[in-house]
Amino acid sequence: RAAGSAEPQGGVMEILTGNELLSGATVYLSRDGKWVEDIGVARVFLPEEAEARDAAIAATKATSRILSLEVETVTLRDGAVVPTRIRERIRAAGPTAPVFERQHLGEDDHVSI
Repeated sequence: RAAGSAEPQGGVMEILTGNELLSGATVYLSRDGKWVEDIGVARVFLPEEAEARDAAIAATKATSRILSLEVETVTLRDGAVVPTRIRERIRAAGPTAPVFERQHLGEDDHVSI
């Protein structure tokens, strides 16, 4: 099996998450090494893959593209990646407040406070 691709049976499983520098979006390291917004395609690291996880962390830190890089513990339920912490489940579900179009100063030359 490819590393992180089969559904593990029990034990501690982890994913890498952070925020993309330019957009601020919550992102997850995918199975193919890219940062994506879909937790469903996050690479799941098994305990025996700690070295690969640590290498991915080091490579990510070297780019300075992902902020607040964290290792999150997850479980798999019916093939879906489910974070164990409520905070991460909220982040994975998306913003909890309405998303508004950003106001640009050039449009009316002031910002309402």
